Amino acid sequence: MPVSHKSPTQVQPITAMEACQNGAVLAVENLSFNYPDGHTALQGVSLQISPGEKVALVGPNGAGKSTLMLHLNGILAGDGDICVAGLALDKDQLPIVRAKVGMVFQNPDDQLFSPTVFEDVAFGPLHMGLPETEVRERVEQALEKVGMSQYAKRLSHHLSMGEKKRIAIATVLSMEPEILVLDEPSAGLDPRARRALINLLLEMDLTMLVSTHDMRMVAELFPRTVVMDGGRIVADGPTEGILVDEALLEAHGLEKP
Repeated sequence: MPVSHKSPTQVQPITAMEACQNGAVLAVENLSFNYPDGHTALQGVSLQISPGEKVALVGPNGAGKSTLMLHLNGILAGDGDICVAGLALDKDQLPIVRAKVGMVFQNPDDQLFSPTVFEDVAFGPLHMGLPETEVRERVEQALEKVGMSQYAKRLSHHLSMGEKKRIAIATVLSMEPEILVLDEPSAGLDPRARRALINLLLEMDLTMLVSTHDMRMVAELFPRTVVMDGGRIVADGPTEGILVDEALLEAHGLEKP
């Protein structure tokens, strides 16, 4: 199958809201961003993801992957157009959009700061103003989904890296997001924890955008791959086609798994 520079759902330039109205759960149109020091991190990035898609985001360090991901829930704000689950990403709707984008950072310690696992996972729903009974239900469901139900009373900072990553995922699942966005989820994991994480993500019936250097995980888990380099999307298509294009991989600092 051919590798495209555009999303399979994108035929011609449209607004992000129009893309969402056409069925995309996430739409980014012509997004550009410069850091305060003048470094250009994103240059006209456009991306659409449909409900249920699991998409890998790959590229060398400095390609703009993390910068793009930080725009999806308003941590960074560049020039362009973003829509999530039918909502434009703007100041008025930012709290709602953030609940719909489950952002999981590379270092789980950036997300685990409460005394216990239960409190970490309950943090988001509590700040949504949900009643206590619903908060407890959401925490129980989220921990069950990541296979960590028995950890509710554990101290988060005493857990292994693999356990912390699962709990970090639970903290966003408790918000019932429309899309799960993960930054280097397999980084720092031993083989057993990495395999457990891959199996977890395989089983989850949720739209995903995952930035990673783990090309073996890409081959196993993601039907679609987006390649970024120099702040641009340079390829977007079926993973099978991306991974056999040795010239593409070499040109953008990627290794064939």
